[in-house]
Amino acid sequence: METASSPATAARVLSVKPVGTTAVLAELSGLHDVLALQALLLEAPLPGQVDVLAAAETVMVKADSAAAARRMAPRLLAMDLTVQSHAEGALVTIDTVYDGEDLAEVGRLTGLGADGVVAAHTGQVWTVAFGGFAPGFGYMVGENQALEVPRRSSPRTAVPAGSVALAGNYSAVYPRQSPGGWQLIGRTAAPMWDLSREQPALAAPGDRVQFRAVRELVEIAAPAAPAGTSGHAGVESGLRVLSPGLQSLVQDLGRPGHAGLGVSSAGALDRASVRRANRVLGNGPSAAVIESVAGGLRVQAVGDQVLAVTGAPSALTVVTPSSAAETDADDDGRPDEVRTVPMATAFALLDGETLTVGAPERGFRTYLAIRGGVEAEAVLGSRSTDTMSGIGPAPLAAGQLLGAGATTTSNVVGNPELQPDYPDAGVTVLDIVPGPRDDWFDAAALESLCSQDWAVTPRSNRVGMRLAGEPLVRSRDGELPSEGTMAGALQIPPEGQPVLFLADHPITGGYPVIGVVADYHLDLAAQVPVGGSIRFRWAPGQPASADTSHNRSHDSLDEVSN
Repeated sequence: METASSPATAARVLSVKPVGTTAVLAELSGLHDVLALQALLLEAPLPGQVDVLAAAETVMVKADSAAAARRMAPRLLAMDLTVQSHAEGALVTIDTVYDGEDLAEVGRLTGLGADGVVAAHTGQVWTVAFGGFAPGFGYMVGENQALEVPRRSSPRTAVPAGSVALAGNYSAVYPRQSPGGWQLIGRTAAPMWDLSREQPALAAPGDRVQFRAVRELVEIAAPAAPAGTSGHAGVESGLRVLSPGLQSLVQDLGRPGHAGLGVSSAGALDRASVRRANRVLGNGPSAAVIESVAGGLRVQAVGDQVLAVTGAPSALTVVTPSSAAETDADDDGRPDEVRTVPMATAFALLDGETLTVGAPERGFRTYLAIRGGVEAEAVLGSRSTDTMSGIGPAPLAAGQLLGAGATTTSNVVGNPELQPDYPDAGVTVLDIVPGPRDDWFDAAALESLCSQDWAVTPRSNRVGMRLAGEPLVRSRDGELPSEGTMAGALQIPPEGQPVLFLADHPITGGYPVIGVVADYHLDLAAQVPVGGSIRFRWAPGQPASADTSHNRSHDSLDEVSN
């Protein structure tokens, strides 16, 4: 789908590249055209458009299907960006104390001195061009380039929340403590991200920002805990968590459509297992469930419940107390009743009974569904936990009580369902398509990607699977401007070890994406256990070897050009 450039005088999309099977990346000549295209797509979405993510020189468009993604290229190339007028966004004033650790260094780099940096920063209006990195983190562009500075050579492991920073031609405010390599010039108490507001981001894309120098900050009381916690006082019917195992989270099918605010879709990693569990129980497909890793989850029914467990095949053990008042053996020695229940089948867990999910025989993640869905308040339209941004319910804890909701579509439960094969500790084969930046690698690196087994390391989590193998070497130097990315993307950091992004990934990234796991294999990828291995292969219709040139690697995805 990569395309030829338009004439230099035309304000149009320069090229369109596929990002996996369900997204495309439009390349543009500069930020002005990026903003114009973003505005057009938000005003008049393309058929099948799910999300739009602008970056420095690109706009990524996510689609609801592979077919919709393929149809987007000619439509994007035909758009006239010169006719787009921009509505002026709101003006936000941010009080700032200019005492940042890098203020003197920025003064030296720019030749302005510390006082000159403050004057230059407060003396212009900044516009939020796009979001990324974290919810509420807006990349702001100024009216001039007086404050253009490089990132720090050594990023900080923890940048305090409220830090006002510079990098390249951008300014930004860190909404929460996080790692970062920007130059810190000051700090603010302004709440950049607050889920209790109708618009959570204080400064959203398109808004204008005026920084105002102050001697001290007025601390604003922290807002009440946002909606979306999973425990509720007064729950009369549901599940009590006796043990969450290694990690158990409330998940549904995610919250797409908020990439512009720096919020990823998140949601369950094995989407098919969630749908299967909800079908069995007669729930709606998006009803919230419990996603648990590596077994060990133990829950007790509060009131009679109907449950189903899908995902990684595990032993499911139900214990019925010999006395309704007890959860273990009676004082008189009468044993509790123990039975096992099958996977992907509705079963009753009566009041006081406990269910234990054993360690998976294969796979890695199991999904426990309750009829009606797990009760949790929605945050930005979803009950899912985003481990990277902290949005949504906190990880489950022992003693927590989860209510049963009312997200049902049928008065009866469904039939038992067959489950697919799940990966073991051996080698799992995943189909990939060429990434939008596979031209950063030569034929040898592309060959190496698909000719070796990559070990899944213990550093893996819901953000991404960190893989280990023979490092991949880039064929070009320099930095890639941050651009949109998605679940399934294989980013290659400088050390050459791939990171396979999963649902909680950062929405933008600055490392080249050599390939993207086909959408139909993402659920399978989520079930590869730590210690297992992955072998990548080109998806049907993709090159069988790395001898194919970068331009030809996209032919099967319907190349078009202006």
